[in-house]
Amino acid sequence: MTLLNTPEQINAYRLLALKSRLKMEIVGLKGRGPSAETMIKKEFGLKGNNKKILEQFEKILVDNGILQK
Repeated sequence: MTLLNTPEQINAYRLLALKSRLKMEIVGLKGRGPSAETMIKKEFGLKGNNKKILEQFEKILVDNGILQK
């Protein structure tokens, strides 16, 4: 078990959870509240459909060392 106790680690986890939620929305699973697509678009200023948003968002995560490709 890993303990996430720094603001950077907590934010990285939040961003990875957003990515996972967006992937679920792409296959048709919808949750309550604002969509991950909407939250990511607003926070990062991205444009496009949900698949394009996922590609752009994954690139941001890789560039920031949060996700490895």
